[in-house]
Amino acid sequence: QVQLAESGGELVQAGGSLRLSCAASGRTFSSYNMGWFRQAPGKEREFVAAITWRGSSISNEDLVKGRFTVSRDNAKNTAYLQLNSLKPEDTAVYYCAAGPAGRGTTTTTGYDYWGQGTQVTVSS
Repeated sequence: QVQLAESGGELVQAGGSLRLSCAASGRTFSSYNMGWFRQAPGKEREFVAAITWRGSSISNEDLVKGRFTVSRDNAKNTAYLQLNSLKPEDTAVYYCAAGPAGRGTTTTTGYDYWGQGTQVTVSS
């Protein structure tokens, strides 16, 4: 069982930056792939970025366009999503998720555990 808690979301002006954190409970954090998704009102949840248990990262480049970076610190049981050059269309609830190694990382079916989400609002 893994429990996840996101933090770091807030209201920011367009062009600003935020760092989202995802703190995980449990002693097996290092064995999980960690993913970030987001969901805007009236839209489906969409993949943002993920980092595997080995430390390899993948991003939804159509969405990210080089602005976001995913990372992890296994010693702190924490995953991060650095958001730069934010735009109003990035406004959404951002969720982190944990999934076992060996599963795909770009769809929600790859993950077993989800956090409650953190709101990111970007004003124009």
